[in-house]
Amino acid sequence: MRSSFTATTGLRLTRSPNARDQAARWRLVAAAAFIGLALAGGLLGAITAPSAGDQTARTGPFSYFPSE
Repeated sequence: MRSSFTATTGLRLTRSPNARDQAARWRLVAAAAFIGLALAGGLLGAITAPSAGDQTARTGPFSYFPSE
């Protein structure tokens, strides 16, 4: 038989996360941050990379000196 003191309406209290749940959450946050940083770096590299048709820009040990 149910107790008359049992709350049947309203919000139920939830349990706080234990150490295993918190560790899993931190691993998920770290993985998401790593993937986000990799995507941002790839996007930045794709935006700033020279186009395939621009073959005049050459770099090397003597690229600071004009060749003309």
